[in-house]
Amino acid sequence: MGHYRSNVRDTEFMLFDVLRRQDVLGAAPYEEVDLETAREALRQVAELAEGPLAASFEESDRQPPVFDPATGQVSMPESFVTSYLTWVENEWWRLEVDESLGGTPAPPSLSWALSELVLGANPAVKMFSAGFTFANLLHRLGTPDQQKLAQLMIDQRWGATMVLTEPDAGSDVGAGRAKAVDAGDGSWHLTGVKRFITSGIAPFYDNVVHFVLARPEGALPGTKGLSLFLVSDHHIEDLETGELGERNGVEVANIEHKMGLKISTTCELRFGEDASRPAVGYLLGEVHDGIAQMFRIIEYARMLVGTKAIATLSTGYLNALDYAKERVQGADLAKMADKASPRVTITHHPDVRRSLMLQKAYAEGLRALMLYTASMQDVVHAAQDLDSSEDIKDPGELSEQVAMAARVNDLLLPLVKGCGSERAWTLLGTESLQTYGGSGFLQDYPIEQYVRDAKIDSLYEGTTAIQGMDFFFRKIVRDKGAALGYVAQQVMATVSGQQDDGLGAVREAVGRALAEVQQMVEFLTGRAMASQSEPGQIYAVGLGTTRLLMAAGDLMIGWLLLRQAEVAAGLLAAGEAGVSGAGEDPAYLQGKVAAAKFFATEVLPRLGADRRTVTAADVALMELPEDAF
Repeated sequence: MGHYRSNVRDTEFMLFDVLRRQDVLGAAPYEEVDLETAREALRQVAELAEGPLAASFEESDRQPPVFDPATGQVSMPESFVTSYLTWVENEWWRLEVDESLGGTPAPPSLSWALSELVLGANPAVKMFSAGFTFANLLHRLGTPDQQKLAQLMIDQRWGATMVLTEPDAGSDVGAGRAKAVDAGDGSWHLTGVKRFITSGIAPFYDNVVHFVLARPEGALPGTKGLSLFLVSDHHIEDLETGELGERNGVEVANIEHKMGLKISTTCELRFGEDASRPAVGYLLGEVHDGIAQMFRIIEYARMLVGTKAIATLSTGYLNALDYAKERVQGADLAKMADKASPRVTITHHPDVRRSLMLQKAYAEGLRALMLYTASMQDVVHAAQDLDSSEDIKDPGELSEQVAMAARVNDLLLPLVKGCGSERAWTLLGTESLQTYGGSGFLQDYPIEQYVRDAKIDSLYEGTTAIQGMDFFFRKIVRDKGAALGYVAQQVMATVSGQQDDGLGAVREAVGRALAEVQQMVEFLTGRAMASQSEPGQIYAVGLGTTRLLMAAGDLMIGWLLLRQAEVAAGLLAAGEAGVSGAGEDPAYLQGKVAAAKFFATEVLPRLGADRRTVTAADVALMELPEDAF
């Protein structure tokens, strides 16, 4: 058996027993994907993930890709190429592709559940297959010819990249200097250097289509002056057949040597460096709406990064649990004075149990957060497909229910990405690896690679600090608290429940946590308003947004663990199996109840300290001279 441990049972429990996603399956626009089809998809993708996809995980780390600048080609272990082609050839990615492009649309909640399995087994496999997702966006936003290109990306299995970051600009996208000049024939010539480009080159791609942010000559500074261009590695001679011509003027300059996720070819791209071979690109949709268009990709990427982190935490926990069940060391604490007492597995030691339950609560709670967020995407996705084949860009064009689902999805994305990545990175190192003791530091076990691979998740597609700023300024303040208010109402509806299920103390803890988060929001909003007359007050907001982000994530996890515990307690009391069949394993349901109680007593009380820290912000820190650091 390979390194990867899936948790399909937990996914099905959340999808079907808690979120009742079966209510949207088998009905328009998902007529071809009913409950049984969804469960079979989960089973088969889990088999792929635990088998051929995970098989190349270790070798891909030990033998990273090698780039040959003389030929512009890259080599990588054949085992990874086999893993990637296995995923592509099994075509489960078609569940994410529009029907007009040959897909079989499934609700995003199912698609993300399947993606978790791939991302946990071998994340680069999923990342290299981004072309299928990019083709969807191109088909929705592009011109008729660009829609033909989208079909080619599907049929020819071409790669795709999102190209934002520049060496000097970093996360300040608006400071980018890549330039586009109108060639006068419907095309544009691009010049500039971009770095940290994921999946820019691979031996299994015949062509890569780059989605490039650049500033048209004479455009305004900042993000509003950016446009999004399509730049193909090769000129495409025929949009009907996909016949490729000569190389375009875009070149891979190098691939980065990284701490982890080494098989992913993170590269530097150079555009138009050879005057005789310009980098020819085409404006996406023939409109100068670059940052809004690119954010459609960024939002997907942030969901993917969060899901990758959560998937890695889950398999890290399950690997640690397997080890702890087998590792015999020391006597039971209650019998330690008796030198003749038998040695026990480390699952008998209190601190190991604390650690394992913390890992379990976060891994399953973050999965629940990801799937709950995806259920909001279900509402919007279904409405778009039912309304027309045209893309709906403004949630205000939709019904009130669908518009709110879009807002809630926007609100929760920074939590999935920011909290998912931070908690996974921290827990994998401080708890999962720690469970192994010194053995966890060895490459004999997959945990050390998990730790290295997971660190990038808190950095790319917007660092955690950026997620915190986005969460507060864009998703709360600019939204006037509408989505936050909706979620708070959902939490209060659960907290106000009066069931006789032994979860009253958990409800009280979640209710207190909600109040703590609301007080943080009120304080930061007040400082943001005060900054209009006293600009320095905004520093108090900047000092508190990351803490608010993490606290809000813990609140959501606590609430969703409570919802899971309520369902589990109900199935236990009734002796029923539930839609997922989870009730056939009473110990699993007992674990659900225990996780909610543990999180309520071990984690949620910390939000009180977070609130006190946020509301005691001392902006004097910002006046400290740099030399004092």
